[in-house]
Amino acid sequence: MGRGTYEAGLAFGPWPHEGLHCAVLSGSLPLGADPRVTVHRDLGGLLSALQERGTKSVYVDGGQVVRTFLREGLIDRVTVTTVPVLIGTGLPLFGPTGGDVPLEHLETEVFGAGVVQSTYAVQPRA
Repeated sequence: MGRGTYEAGLAFGPWPHEGLHCAVLSGSLPLGADPRVTVHRDLGGLLSALQERGTKSVYVDGGQVVRTFLREGLIDRVTVTTVPVLIGTGLPLFGPTGGDVPLEHLETEVFGAGVVQSTYAVQPRA
């Protein structure tokens, strides 16, 4: 996750990622300030650390971090949760990704109050 997603998670009360290894990609967070996370300054350092841990799969969160991973071809599955509210202003979901990202629909789950969650496989770019 990025700094913004990390800082938003701090407001949730109990840490939402208890028991999970959490890496934060940030150029400004102090290193070692929160023992629940490992801060990495750049993508290369993060990827090296994940490889050293023998990590096979990660959950990537935060618009800028997701965009970075998409650009590098490091995401194979995207899950989008839709809440039935049209927001009049705001930021794009991920921002510029360096081109279209073709997706193949895998499944959609319907929750209460009109919330739906769709999962897609990321297809190779042409």
